[in-house]
Amino acid sequence: MRLVLATILVLTAAPIMAQTAAIPGAPVKARVTAGTYAVDPNHTQVTWQVNHMGFSMLEGQLGASGGSITIDPAKPNATKVEVNFAIDQLSVTAAPFAGHLKSKDFFDAATYPTAKFVSTKVVATGDKATITGDLTLKGVTKPVVLQATFIGAGANPMNKKLNFGFRATTSIKRSDFNLGAYAPVVSDKVDLTINAAFSAQ
Repeated sequence: MRLVLATILVLTAAPIMAQTAAIPGAPVKARVTAGTYAVDPNHTQVTWQVNHMGFSMLEGQLGASGGSITIDPAKPNATKVEVNFAIDQLSVTAAPFAGHLKSKDFFDAATYPTAKFVSTKVVATGDKATITGDLTLKGVTKPVVLQATFIGAGANPMNKKLNFGFRATTSIKRSDFNLGAYAPVVSDKVDLTINAAFSAQ
């Protein structure tokens, strides 16, 4: 009987222990050592949102296909960021819609399979930064400004390597990148949220 009770207690406590275990990442800049880190493509994405005819807010997502960050916590304004996004692998809720977005009406993914952001200036204040850079989309390069927030850093328990990341937001006009089909019926403004993760090699 005691053995049965002990087993029940262990099985009951295990999920609680898992839920209360500390997550490995925290917004502690001192955990980041100076160097160049690769984009983690499995955990980096940009989500876009656009007002569709005033009826609904459409959303989609793009994953990262490569990139890097060069950073020194002692000199945060010298940070350099470059991220590539896989336009030809964009994700939405319906295959026909995805196909339309990849067509020449919009992204023309067959001709322009990737998009790229390259920073040109970083102004950091505490855990936040304004990142100015060039966004290249559908063969057009325009300046954009990201408002970024440091999310956290720490050793990844899966591979024991340093991981860290930030979240950034901005807005662009579709028409600036030859993506303005159906505007203004479908809003020309697109809101972007970038969740960028980086890992030591």
